[in-house]
Amino acid sequence: MTQAPARFAALRNRDCRPYLIGAALAMMADNIEHVLTYWVLWEKFHSPALAGFEVISHWLPFLLFSVYFGGLADRFDCRRVIQAAQALFMLVSVGWGVLFLTDTLQVWNACLLLVLHGLAGALWGPGEQLMLHDFVGDDELPSAVRLNATFRSLGILFGPVVGSALLLSIGPTAGIFINVLFYLPLTLFLFRTKFTGHTRDGFTVKRVGVLDSLRVVKDIAANRTLISMIVLGGIGSLFIGASLQSTMPIFANDLGAGSEGTAYGVLLFANGVGGVVGGIVLEATGWVRPNVKAAVVSTLVYGVTTLIFAVTTNYPLALGMLVLGGVANLAAMSIGQTVVQLLAPAPDRGRVLGVYGTASMGLRFGSGVTVGLFGAVVGIHWALGLSAAALCVCTIAAGLYARALRPPPARPESEFSS
Repeated sequence: MTQAPARFAALRNRDCRPYLIGAALAMMADNIEHVLTYWVLWEKFHSPALAGFEVISHWLPFLLFSVYFGGLADRFDCRRVIQAAQALFMLVSVGWGVLFLTDTLQVWNACLLLVLHGLAGALWGPGEQLMLHDFVGDDELPSAVRLNATFRSLGILFGPVVGSALLLSIGPTAGIFINVLFYLPLTLFLFRTKFTGHTRDGFTVKRVGVLDSLRVVKDIAANRTLISMIVLGGIGSLFIGASLQSTMPIFANDLGAGSEGTAYGVLLFANGVGGVVGGIVLEATGWVRPNVKAAVVSTLVYGVTTLIFAVTTNYPLALGMLVLGGVANLAAMSIGQTVVQLLAPAPDRGRVLGVYGTASMGLRFGSGVTVGLFGAVVGIHWALGLSAAALCVCTIAAGLYARALRPPPARPESEFSS
């Protein structure tokens, strides 16, 4: 019997550990930029349409380009791909800073920078996952993916805190220039590490045309485990996605727990802390193994907790559901990424991860329709509740689909079957 990997195995890896820390700082910088730029854009333009474009521009590049960027990660040195993404992040931050400093910000250049920022995030994703696999290999990959998700959750949790502190203490202009520094540790580390994302599997130069990238969808269509993981990531993204954060002010007001601003902050913190605590607990205990059953159960728990949050009028219960939902969402996404990585053919791993990213990240812009626009018609509580119910139904259907036929065993059957 294969010995189970040590707890926090990826943190014990001297190559993976600095990457995880650098990625957390870069993710924090991403969220700091949101805090600073969204505040300035609202103060200057007071445009709800521009606020909506902020969400669309962040997620639409994942939908349109994840597979192609996965092809780039398959072909090129992933260190340079990620560094290109980080350089684009830094360039965008500097661009905002120059426009703030010269007071020349207009809607068109704001939209351009928002799109470039979204492209940088989409470019980063597939290369990052290949690097994690290269750092630790198959046996410790679940730990690396789970801890990477946890460290990213830390960045998401503390980004608004640091961003708000910069905004209040030194203002958005100086703050956005300082924000560039948070991208540097990851960028500089990638000059030092010997891993390229391909050292374990070999490096094969391929074409990276759009049609070549999309071919992988046809190639994996017969693998029900891969398809079920992609579907699970996609439905969670489509039905709930980023809607919790954008609708939280409404729930804070409706739950009526003292000061609306305080209630809002606590709800946001509960939503973020669930991912951090969940990642640490899951890594420390090893309770959840990366398989279809665990992914289905985790996604189902995420749907049920979101449904309860949508309909409850009890503030402590709402907080509890957000924390538990954060744990379940992190578990579902880290399991999905792990299974997809391990079952994907090595030469096409980046493209397959790109397909997963298209579903799990790109479809998040759709939650603006399923919850946002639908909520304008029936109310936010009904819209989120019905979306969560739809997620539960589709999750059960995806689980039944995965069980209907065993996938071709690219790894030992016991590892991934339900």
